[in-house]
Formats: sequence, structure tokens, C-alpha cells
Amino acid sequence: MERTIPEVTLNDGTILPVTGLGTYGLWGNAGANSVSSGINAGYRLIDTAYNYENEGAVGEGIKRSGISREDLWVTSKLPGRYHTYEKALVAIQESLYRSNLDYFDLYLIHWPLPNQDLYVEAWQALIDAQKWGLVRSIGVSNFLPEHLERIIQETGVTPSINQVELHPFFNQEEQRKVHAEYNIQTQSWSPLARAADILSNETVRKIAETHHKTVPQVVLRWQYQIGSVSIPRSTSPERQRDNLAIFDFTLNEEEMTAIAALSRPDGRLFDMDPATHEEF
Repeated sequence: MERTIPEVTLNDGTILPVTGLGTYGLWGNAGANSVSSGINAGYRLIDTAYNYENEGAVGEGIKRSGISREDLWVTSKLPGRYHTYEKALVAIQESLYRSNLDYFDLYLIHWPLPNQDLYVEAWQALIDAQKWGLVRSIGVSNFLPEHLERIIQETGVTPSINQVELHPFFNQEEQRKVHAEYNIQTQSWSPLARAADILSNETVRKIAETHHKTVPQVVLRWQYQIGSVSIPRSTSPERQRDNLAIFDFTLNEEEMTAIAALSRPDGRLFDMDPATHEEF
């Protein structure tokens, strides 16, 4: 059963669903089946990356779903080892071949790697890839304000989206203010945090009981109401459907504030600070 998902318009005019399917760890035949079931549950935005090593499974899942390519938005990401201009362009082409797609709807620089200091060059490659039709919209992932400011100043092109770690324990309030200033759409990876931690959280659990919803549904609804595009990952068709059933209720101001109060400065899940993290 297809569900209607609200959409947002990015700063380049691209229209994007407000929630999508994360695919990290979905590999091989089982991964392709999970992607296919997610699409058939109603997801139209599919998020992968070169370093997930599953672009082939994602492409196969799209094929198995039977849904027209034109009705889907597919995201992939550039790994750090290919930040030079020529290598970035080759990596994009290779990702398209792997996924058996003619273009990506959204393509991101996965991490800035400031110690390597090639992210501006990588950004220029994405700009040209967009001009040549390899990708429709270009953005970044895990970029701090100083990284965003630099690529905008040096190229004159503003990313359409910045995908960052964002969940109730690390709500990125200040980062989101910078995104709003530049008209960059916020997107959340690990939107549900660690499942065990969030499922046992008393604050969110009580809110879920009030609305007769699950804890993940409440968190994903919170993501939607703060204006972030979330990409929850699930291999279960039932949970995939549940994660889309968030548009028939609303969290009030008190509930939104209570969830926001769960955030803490050390709330990152994996200690991956974009100022120092090296991903190749």
C-alpha cells in the first residue's frame, strides 16, 4: 500500500520527500529485498553511499520493486579517498554503473575531511557533475558551518542539503540555524539514535503512549516537525510501514520541548566529529 509522504522544495527547486529509507548494512539479496519492500511500503527516497558497498543491492531493489525510476529519489555519497576533482567524477560514474542508474537525484560529499583539505575541489566536481546531468541535486553530509561557508564563498554554489547526525540526544539546534540562514535543507542520519536507548527513554515513551504511537513514530514525527528530512533504516516490512505512519498526529509544543531537552553536548553516537573524523 502506497502512502502519501509530504515533500519539501530544496533551494535548487528539487522536490524531495520528507522521509526516506536508509540502507546502511543492507547488502546482497537480503538487502535488495529490504529496499524493494521499503519502496512497496511507500518510500520514494532511498539513501545509499559508495562506502556502504551496497549501491548494487539498492539498484536491484529498485528493479525488483516494479516502481518507475522517475517516481523515486536516489541519493549516494562520495567517499573521502576520491576528493580530488578527477577521482570524484570517476567515483560518481562508477556508482551509477554499480546501481544500474542513469543519474542520481541527490549526490553528497560524505564527509569534509578538513585535514585532507580537498573538499572544495570535491565540491567543484559535484557542481560539474550536476551540469552534465549525472546528478540532479548536489549537497553535503557532516559539514560544519565553517565548511559550508568555505565552499559557498569559493564556488558561489550553495548545497541543497546537509545530512548530519541528528536525533533527540543530539538535536543540532545551532547547526540547523546555520542551515536556515543559507536555505540549506537539514537531513538526519541515525534519526532514531540507538534503538535500545531511545526505546527505553521514559520521556519519549510517555509521549508515545499519549498518542497511541510507537516510540520510533514519535521520534520521526519530531524530526518532521523540526523540519528535517529523516532516513530511518529498517529491514522489517512491518517496521518500514510503521515508520511511515507519522502524518496522522501532531506533537504539541510541550512535547516538542520535552524531546528537545534530551539533547546533550556529548550526544554523538559514534564520536565522529566532522572537524577531525577521517573517512576514506
